[in-house]
Amino acid sequence: MYIAKDLVAASAAPMVLGILADAESYGYAILARVRELSGGHIEWTDGLLYPLLHRLEEQGMVEATWGAAENGRKRKYYRITPEGRDSLAEHRRQWRTVSDALQETWSNVKEAAAWPARPAEGMAT
Repeated sequence: MYIAKDLVAASAAPMVLGILADAESYGYAILARVRELSGGHIEWTDGLLYPLLHRLEEQGMVEATWGAAENGRKRKYYRITPEGRDSLAEHRRQWRTVSDALQETWSNVKEAAAWPARPAEGMAT
């Protein structure tokens, strides 16, 4: 399933903050969790995640520390800050408002497959 870039971008920060609100994590595990939460429909790249994590860190929403992975290699772990929790709460309020408005808008709309085909331009209706 294709998901528009603007929708992915708009949902990225609240999704990462939500994942980190559950437990601290590292890049690969965050990517895997996004994939799992979306049923495999959202596949982020490193190029999306790491700039976002750095931006959230600069904004004081997350903190990062270096630790050792099971294999002994260094790994950067991220955790949400109190400011990040406040931001997540605000994101949730905003997304609920948008979701409620979409649900209301779509509640009376028939499925696209049931819509009549549009007549070709120039043809009488």
